[in-house]
Amino acid sequence: MRRILAVALVVVVGATLLTACASDPEPRDVGVAWAPKGRAAVLVTWKDDNTPNRITIEGVLSESPSYVKYIPAGDPNSWEIPTSAFPPDGNYKVAVAAGTSQGGVTSKLARSEVFDTDGPVQPSAAGASPMGRGVLIKWSVPTAPQDFTPNDPLDVKGSRTQRYVPMIGRPGLMAKVIGPATTSTRQVIKSIKPPYVFQLRTQNEWSTRLGGQVLGLTSSINAAVPGLAQFSVPIRIRGRVVLQQVVCEPEAKCTSQRATPAGVPVEVLTQVTPGARWTPAARGSTTAGGHYDIAVPTGGSRPYKISVPQYSRPGVITGTSSSKPAYTKSVIRLASAGFIGGETAKKRGTSVTVFATVKPALNSTAMLQAWNRQTRKWANLKATPIRKGQTSLAFVAAQPGDFVYRFVIPAAVMFGRPIDGTITPQLALHIR
Repeated sequence: MRRILAVALVVVVGATLLTACASDPEPRDVGVAWAPKGRAAVLVTWKDDNTPNRITIEGVLSESPSYVKYIPAGDPNSWEIPTSAFPPDGNYKVAVAAGTSQGGVTSKLARSEVFDTDGPVQPSAAGASPMGRGVLIKWSVPTAPQDFTPNDPLDVKGSRTQRYVPMIGRPGLMAKVIGPATTSTRQVIKSIKPPYVFQLRTQNEWSTRLGGQVLGLTSSINAAVPGLAQFSVPIRIRGRVVLQQVVCEPEAKCTSQRATPAGVPVEVLTQVTPGARWTPAARGSTTAGGHYDIAVPTGGSRPYKISVPQYSRPGVITGTSSSKPAYTKSVIRLASAGFIGGETAKKRGTSVTVFATVKPALNSTAMLQAWNRQTRKWANLKATPIRKGQTSLAFVAAQPGDFVYRFVIPAAVMFGRPIDGTITPQLALHIR
């Protein structure tokens, strides 16, 4: 029994001695800092006893990336790890141990402080407004999320730690940089016309993200304008707006796409007098599919054209466009006509007054006509003055029978524009 125990003790002691011989002292004072050339790499430094070393990256509550670098004995105790080797938005350490690719790790791991690889904060909203022949683009950036490794060795000091590179994309071309990186949250772009897409390449020391997009859209519009309108009775102008927008995919040429969104503003313009400037007569906006249907109050005969004004909203600025002018002829509107008192049957010898009221309230002369059964034609009876849109004629019902009357209202001119005349419906009267 003693002999067996002695043999076992020799085996255990021998194994311990073998492990101690195969183990090298672990590296010391592992530090990380930014490499001197533009923060393109992380500089790792350490101290050792002139041993070969293995460098890896360890995730802290994050998956460890598959990065391994062996440094021969005698080489400087430093190495630059490119930032691309670190996954974004995680917490990591750099671990250094003695070891070679053939013999493996021969010491305990020495680790750096924990640091984060948080990327830039993307702009939350961007908008554009016209500025001369160009545009002014502004964007806002939300507050950065909580830093769970404050004051780590790779934190960049200062309030503005990220930059924005402005880019423009056009159909058939790759998106290209149009200016240097800036810490400002506004960009003036001179002499630019849609269609285009504006993007920001937001970057910090760790990564780059695209955001802050503004679409510069072109528009086209068609319209159906009624050819006739009764004075002061609204007409309905209908049509459709089509937008062209630019879409840019990473590492690909930009393309153009049609869009027919709701909410695009639409203006109906008119010339009140010949040669006058075009002024708004009504406003509306598109519904789903880009369609619009706008009620337009009418006056005298006049042309109309429909326009998409230049407008902007978050992420979008749209160029103006107009339809071809279309002329709407106005017709005098009959407001009322008949006999005073509303009676259409009278006794012979009583007084009868026939009247008509029209819009606009013009001053002119109407013609009262009666239907001649023998000739089967309308015969002029009496010219009656129109004052403030009203005309009437009083007469005595001299003989019994059935009679039919009407007023003929002549054409007029308003603000230099013609208004077609009208005729009242047939006004029947029975005399007994």
